[in-house]
Amino acid sequence: MSPTAAPAAEERSHEILSSIRQAFAEKGFDGASMQDLARAAGMSVGNFYRYFPSKAAIVQAMCGYDLAEIQGEFAEIQTSHQPMACLRERILAHFDEKQMEDGQLWAEITAAAIRKPEIGEAARAMEDTIVTLLTTIFAQVTLRPLEEARQRYEGQCQLLVMLVKAMATRTAQCGPASPALAAQVVAVIDRLLSEISQDIAKG
Repeated sequence: MSPTAAPAAEERSHEILSSIRQAFAEKGFDGASMQDLARAAGMSVGNFYRYFPSKAAIVQAMCGYDLAEIQGEFAEIQTSHQPMACLRERILAHFDEKQMEDGQLWAEITAAAIRKPEIGEAARAMEDTIVTLLTTIFAQVTLRPLEEARQRYEGQCQLLVMLVKAMATRTAQCGPASPALAAQVVAVIDRLLSEISQDIAKG
């Protein structure tokens, strides 16, 4: 593949992923056939297989695509004058109605990860990367070495990831969270971020 063809193929893959997300979410991992997904992308099945040879490959690509967007967000947070306030804003933005449209998709991926080891591996790798990105922010704010911050805040990072994932999945299954539930989730996030912000390394 020529150097100019590679970016074009990657861009086309991203376009396909965007066009099939809804079909994947609505029909489910097992319910959506490759024919259904090819149709949603406006492609022949044979051409679709050239980009994605299996549904597992699609999920792995979706994880990679979403992770690239998340890494871009964290790059902006790191250069912010108030990284913790910026991080809070980005986390809460994932709870708005538009962001929650992906809840059904991630509910399907989570369920498939239990049955399909390769999908479970992709999902775990994505979560581990997000934990590392969070740790980097917390190390920066608390003036701690990265490895020390990882050991100190790993549980808090995992809890933040779990809250975002759980809210998205719950919204897909039960509809938007009640104001009371949303307030409780925000309170937990605020407490975690406040405790970490105040945990500045001594000397």
